[in-house]
Amino acid sequence: MLQRLQDILTGWTPQIITVPSWLASIIDILAISVAIYKIMQWIRETRAWSLFKGVMTVLLLYALASILDAVTILWVMRMTFNVGLIALVVIFQPELRKALEQLGKGKFLSAFLKNSENAASLPTHTADEIIKAAQSMASVQTGALIVIERNVALGDHEQTGIPVDAIVSSQLLINIFEDKTPLHDGAVIIRGGRIAAAACILPLTKVEIGHELGTRHRAAVGASEVSDALAMVVSEETGAISIAEGGRLQRGLDEEQIRGVLLRGENEKNRIRLQKGPRRFILIRKIWRGKNSAVKSGGKKQ
Repeated sequence: MLQRLQDILTGWTPQIITVPSWLASIIDILAISVAIYKIMQWIRETRAWSLFKGVMTVLLLYALASILDAVTILWVMRMTFNVGLIALVVIFQPELRKALEQLGKGKFLSAFLKNSENAASLPTHTADEIIKAAQSMASVQTGALIVIERNVALGDHEQTGIPVDAIVSSQLLINIFEDKTPLHDGAVIIRGGRIAAAACILPLTKVEIGHELGTRHRAAVGASEVSDALAMVVSEETGAISIAEGGRLQRGLDEEQIRGVLLRGENEKNRIRLQKGPRRFILIRKIWRGKNSAVKSGGKKQ
């Protein structure tokens, strides 16, 4: 019996499906194009996007130096490129490690297939609920820290907190930051129109922002330094509302100023949609910048 089965398997040859060479070439090009696009999309959704832009800038400088025949610059860059691969592995080590972990958990391909929306624009009703909650907490001097995720994912910081996954409402935000409640100590991360997590731990900025400011303000600035997120702080001492963006803190904001900052992404999206001028340059510039302009420091003192 076993001998007969072995003879059958030995004599069996798989049927090879012949594919036209032009069709194979098209499939090959499409597969590589989709893979490159998805990898670029994944890079842009992490903090590696800024590092990637730096690498592209260096390559453009190298091309310009080659055109101008700048011998010294070319020599320095060639010496640098000799260890470039190792340098890239070191620079992108956190992102590569995270990608391998997601691949091992089966989440990498699902993240590729997911049709993610542009988080840079905050829905108007969500902004209204956030403003309503912030003003209510400011009136009774309840400390709060609300981080609004935009293009750069905050998954690493989200994992330090408690998952919530609830629709943003002023009542829920007020209850979360109520003193002595389990989730009041930490930050709330908002993604789109939902509260992703609460009691999250954020990195503190190492830049001096004022001795009168506490841990919440330093965490807000720290979160805005490592991502393009907006971090809103309600001071427990004075009730003043501040927003950190791009490593800068704008303090003592009123309702209209807060609304202008929160809805800037939505207004910019509508402006580009209605503009009749050359959109390709605007789109390229927006993709290259990867985020909106940082809010300058200013406003009333806390």
